[in-house]
Amino acid sequence: MRIVDEVMNLLAGPGREAYLGEQVSQAEHALQAAWLAERDGAPDSLVISALLHDVGHLVLGALEDVAHRGIDAHHEDAGAAWLDKHFGPEVTGPARLHVAAKRYLCAVDPDYLDGLSDASKLSLTLQGGAMSPAEVTQFKLDPHHAPAVRLRRWDDEAKVPGLDVPGLEHYRSRIEAAAKAKGA
Repeated sequence: MRIVDEVMNLLAGPGREAYLGEQVSQAEHALQAAWLAERDGAPDSLVISALLHDVGHLVLGALEDVAHRGIDAHHEDAGAAWLDKHFGPEVTGPARLHVAAKRYLCAVDPDYLDGLSDASKLSLTLQGGAMSPAEVTQFKLDPHHAPAVRLRRWDDEAKVPGLDVPGLEHYRSRIEAAAKAKGA
């Protein structure tokens, strides 16, 4: 299946590069997020969404220091556009909203901001900061907001150097199943 090979190549190739100011590579981050989702009993579609939530960085070829240059590359939009070609809304929706979920959590959870990594705090500023009350209301209307918040929590935790988690092959059959559900 072509999409599975694309995912594998993206994560095994460019995904081995540094993850935008974090202490892990993009592939390590993706695998940790997927493992956290799996550990929490998330449905397969959300596990795959966690695995691929930052694919926009890879398809854009974003430089590691893009945020330090004061640029929001809108990787969530690029990633969602790429994912939408291959997967249904149960995969694409939470990934599309993972940045909005960070902004949402900053607005509704007073302790959330303090737990963000320095790189996430920097990108938050470029992404618009905490949501306004009107944005919070609008966010909660999206049918994917709750899974996106779950994904965001895993995203924030998935930055542990050297953490032993399953590799890419562990997710192959789930990627295939999610792509088949879309008809890709």
